[in-house]
Amino acid sequence: MQLRSDFLVLYPTDTLYGLGVDATDARMVERLKKLKGRGDTKPFTIAVDSLEMMEKYAEVTPLAENLAKSFLPGPLTLVLCAKPGLRTSGVVGEDGSVGIRIPNHPQALRLIRELGKPVTVTSANVSGMQTEKTPEKILAQFGEKSSWITHVINAGELPLSKASTLVDARGEEPIVLREGTIPSGAVFVAS
Repeated sequence: MQLRSDFLVLYPTDTLYGLGVDATDARMVERLKKLKGRGDTKPFTIAVDSLEMMEKYAEVTPLAENLAKSFLPGPLTLVLCAKPGLRTSGVVGEDGSVGIRIPNHPQALRLIRELGKPVTVTSANVSGMQTEKTPEKILAQFGEKSSWITHVINAGELPLSKASTLVDARGEEPIVLREGTIPSGAVFVAS
C-alpha cells in the first residue's frame, strides 16, 4: 500500500478493526477525532511494531518491559510516559501519558513498518456506537464521512474479541485500568 502523508486507514488488528493515522501528525489526529465524533478529553492509543519503536516514543519502565516480553505483540495496551518526540495533541494525555501497544496482526504491523512511525489504533466506529466486524458495515456506519477514509485493508469479518487489556505500567506495580482479552491475574503474574 502506498501511503500519502494524509492517510486515514481502516485496518484489522488482533482485537477489532481500527482507524489509523500518523500518530505524530496533529492535523490528522484532529481529523480522526472529527470522523469519530469524539471529544478532546480521551487520547487515542497508538500502535508500534516493536519494543524498539516503543522505546523511541515512550519511557519503557522495567515493569512495562516485562509485560511487553510476556504479552506483546498481542492484546495489551500499556500506559507509559510519552517522550518529548511524541507530544501530539490527541494521543498524549494531559498528564503526559500515552497508551501504546503492538498488535498481533501481520497487516497492522506491515502498515506501521511501511510508515516507520506509530499509528493510532482506535476502534473503527462512531463514538458511542457499536463496533462492527466488517469493513462494509463500518463504512456504512460513517455514512458520507466514510470518504474521509483513504485506505481500507479488508481482512473479512473478524472474530468476536474483547478489547485489549489496559495497564498503567508507569510505576513498579501494574494498575489494570480495563480488563480485556488478557485476565488481570495473568498481568500480575507476569509483572
